[in-house]
Amino acid sequence: MNFLRYILFPIVPIYYLVTWLRNKLYDLGIKKSVSYNFPVVCVGNLSVGGTGKTPMIEYLVDLLKHDYLIATLSRGYKRKTEGFQLANKDSTAESIGDEPFQFYNKFKKNILVAVDADRNNGIKQLQSIDNQPEIILLDDAFQHRKVKAGFNILLTTYNNPYFKDIVLPTGNLREPRNGAKRAHIIIVTKCPKDLGDAEKNAILQQVNPESNQHVFFSSICYSNNVVSNNTTKPIEDLGNFTLVTGIANASPLVNFLNEKGLKFEHLNFKDHHEFLKQDILDLNKKELIVTTEKDFMRLKQYESLRHKLFYLPISVVINDEVKINKLIKDFLTRIIH
Repeated sequence: MNFLRYILFPIVPIYYLVTWLRNKLYDLGIKKSVSYNFPVVCVGNLSVGGTGKTPMIEYLVDLLKHDYLIATLSRGYKRKTEGFQLANKDSTAESIGDEPFQFYNKFKKNILVAVDADRNNGIKQLQSIDNQPEIILLDDAFQHRKVKAGFNILLTTYNNPYFKDIVLPTGNLREPRNGAKRAHIIIVTKCPKDLGDAEKNAILQQVNPESNQHVFFSSICYSNNVVSNNTTKPIEDLGNFTLVTGIANASPLVNFLNEKGLKFEHLNFKDHHEFLKQDILDLNKKELIVTTEKDFMRLKQYESLRHKLFYLPISVVINDEVKINKLIKDFLTRIIH
């Protein structure tokens, strides 16, 4: 806990009360939530910082893209546009945000990608187009109570689970812990791959899920190959390189690269870092650059970097994929059919 967060501790009860009261007003129906007669699936968290929402959205897209027309709907954090935007061939990370741009680049032949800070308006706009989606995946909208998603997936990290945290500004929680009761599925993300049953059971006891909730454990799987615009190669073939990250927590990636015995320097920027002119000038001096897929979406626009810029793909592995996939598909079947 840094010093500023420590001295702001007296504000914690006020923040707790305000967010608790807001949720209670929605729970009682005094503040209105809009429900929809088609599947709306929300992926979110209780805390600020990276819990793995982007790879989870991609997991869902991969699971469902062959059976349904899917749209992702995000806020479009740090984009330089306003209102509703539907991704197209002219979209950039600046116009729709880096994560939605990543979705579009990866899945544009299979899905629609939209952004709107007002999720209800975004859903309304998606419903008005000729090629209406059958499913809408809400990215980072767990606290957006104006929409009542039919299915809520809550993510929390193994190293900083919500049940050991407190609300802002001293802690990292956007709302009190009991907000987790709105989730249908809770996934403990970024777990060690050798997480044992005893530790899983200990975590389950602390989550203390409701009878209608299901808890899963997931880990990050890093590829052994890096990718550029036109090339895929084993990361060991790169030799020395510069790792550039602008994500909430780069430690798992750094640990993975260190475990492989790779030689690199690490330039660690804050999450969603906007690369400025001086940053690009500094990166131009590097011989080889490896970055995350999200950061690649922002950096690939610079012609001077393209010949030496690679990203390391990641995916999520869930401990009981058969069960979680069935829960998701059963929900869709109930709503659509």
